[in-house]
Amino acid sequence: MTSSVSPVTAPVAKKVPLERTHHGETFVDNYEWLRDKESPEVLAYLEAENAYTDAHTEHLAPLRDAIFQEIKSRTQETDLSVPSRMGQWWYYSRSFEGKQYGVQCRCPITGPDDWTPPVLSADTDIPGEQVLLDGNVLAEGHAFFSLGAFSVTLDGNLLAYSVDTAGDERYTLRFKDLRTGELLVDEIPGTAPGVTWSVDDQHVFYLTVDDAWRPDTVWRHRLGTAPADDVKVFHEPDERFWVGCGSTRSEKYLMIWVGSKITSEILCLESATPEGEFRVVLPREDGVEYSVEHAVVAGQDRFLILHNGVVDGVKAENFTLVDAPVADPTDQRTLLPHDEDVRLEEVEAFAGHLVLSYRREALTRLAVWPLAADGYGDRHELEFDEELYSVGAGSNPEWTGPLLRLGYTSFLTPSRVYDYDVATGELMLRKSQPVLGGYDPADYEQHRDWAEAADGTQIPISIVQRKRGEADGASAATGDRDAAGPAPLLLYGYGSYEASMDPGFSVARLSLLDRGVVFVVAHVRGGGEMGRHWYENGKMLTKKNTFTDFVDCARHLIDTGRTTPAQLVADGGSAGGLLMGAVANLAPELFAGILANVPFVDPLTSILDPSLPLTVIEWDEWGNPLADKEVYEYMRSYSPYENVTAQDYPAILAITSINDTRVLYVEPAKWVAALRATKTGDAPLLLKTEMSAGHGGVSGRYEKWKEVAFEYAWVLDTCGAA
Repeated sequence: MTSSVSPVTAPVAKKVPLERTHHGETFVDNYEWLRDKESPEVLAYLEAENAYTDAHTEHLAPLRDAIFQEIKSRTQETDLSVPSRMGQWWYYSRSFEGKQYGVQCRCPITGPDDWTPPVLSADTDIPGEQVLLDGNVLAEGHAFFSLGAFSVTLDGNLLAYSVDTAGDERYTLRFKDLRTGELLVDEIPGTAPGVTWSVDDQHVFYLTVDDAWRPDTVWRHRLGTAPADDVKVFHEPDERFWVGCGSTRSEKYLMIWVGSKITSEILCLESATPEGEFRVVLPREDGVEYSVEHAVVAGQDRFLILHNGVVDGVKAENFTLVDAPVADPTDQRTLLPHDEDVRLEEVEAFAGHLVLSYRREALTRLAVWPLAADGYGDRHELEFDEELYSVGAGSNPEWTGPLLRLGYTSFLTPSRVYDYDVATGELMLRKSQPVLGGYDPADYEQHRDWAEAADGTQIPISIVQRKRGEADGASAATGDRDAAGPAPLLLYGYGSYEASMDPGFSVARLSLLDRGVVFVVAHVRGGGEMGRHWYENGKMLTKKNTFTDFVDCARHLIDTGRTTPAQLVADGGSAGGLLMGAVANLAPELFAGILANVPFVDPLTSILDPSLPLTVIEWDEWGNPLADKEVYEYMRSYSPYENVTAQDYPAILAITSINDTRVLYVEPAKWVAALRATKTGDAPLLLKTEMSAGHGGVSGRYEKWKEVAFEYAWVLDTCGAA
């Protein structure tokens, strides 16, 4: 199985040639045998890789410990979130020093006009406090713990929650009477995360998944009945579509969301009649996505519909907002027309106002739109004074509340929670994430730069670093470096699913910045930072733009003197791990190291096999190589695993989880095996497999801090900053 005779000798996986033929092309896969995770031989190989990684990083133990302690010392371990009002209670979470998981709590409001959240202190008793759920108690005896659902009835009497103790994202749903603290006898295993109550507080709607881990079925459960009697209210047979369930913010309508990567359909039902039949709002139309929210406008029930269909002969690529009577969703009027410079993302409705979330110039934006007696009032965009930031609507469970809860952060600003008074425009700071140990944002700087891609496209780059003195070089804002020279740099990228990598503060990242590492995000195509076209030009048969954009960003950072190949480490996870694998093949000479978390590095094998989890859903993102020869050949040309060649690769650290259902552990395992058997040069290749975790890695905050410390110590060592 392996030639390893000691932990310091790299494991060498045996070769078991397996031919795969599609569209007249045969590929010999030598390491597909590693897919059988029940095999003692496979488990022994993974453990041997772990032992090799442990041995190869043993010298970093003091640095890992130092980083862990830095994260811990900067974190206020005993803390409380800002309470959110729902009904007669303020809901909030607690964290405690020495405990891995959060504790969900509530305390009573003082009266119907009590909209100012109480200022709670961890050092004093909170009058009327109730502990609803303690994750530390639920996690006892389990190596892994994840909370999947947490939903309280409108009357505040019952709690539905679900837990996963394996990491496979299949949850057991339970119910608790919050008046007595007793668990109800109802218990439903094998559910997807999330649950929705009807307004009668007696029915819940939940999801189950198929063999490919795709949420495909919505069930209705009436409290006090056997799960075997639960009613299947919706099933989606098309494997391209993912099913979700919830309710409008008004709680008047239950909603079922059905969506592929490019098409959506929504069904609704009045929540007061939970045993009724759901009806389709707008029938699915291939290539058209839409979302629906309920609003009461000038006394009339209206559906707000955000869609990217054709309007006046032109496709609304960045989406348009319309409204229509609930009784006839096809009778639409345009509220916000399509704008090629503004990507509309979400509309949320409250009794007295709407909240719009959108993107412009690669930044998130929020606007408040009051509802007047005769219809819509004047919109107002909230403004912030930092060059780079992220803002979004926060927890706002109350339909009638006069305040809008929102969250704000930047690379420099720890997370802030604000309440915005819709009537007066006052923005009230409720909480700023505490950073212990004397953190001063003035010691750091953030900046937006642009790299030019080979086709002339300008790629946004976000940069954050500790300010360098005159002896260290010019500030980031100048875009130049002086004779002090370049710096160690960690370049992060993702570039898939229209996901945007927005600016955000990280306590852990300070351990890199304070050691002189510059942190940079390459906002490559395939993400959503610059609008829908940014995504469309980094998927399917344009996917290679994602990879070449990242390489062009790396070259820009080197050419402008910010860093050198000997100091540059690339970082990406999941689909960003695919980016890492592709970049390793394209331009290994640009990087000292590559960090790949749960990397999707064997995409063609996965996408060719419809029996694997989530494969069919992915065809709208990558194409269908089974049916389309052009797609097959295109994916074959960039698949990291299948394009490993005899070249000098940089140091690579691949991290995966044995129970990951999204990117199976076998992908990085095969990739590392192929690299080790093929590459030239002596840079170390490391594979670390968490043997009791899923796609999100280990659970528990201290374990996550240890994992971050492990990764950062490797990064610092690799880029020469240790």
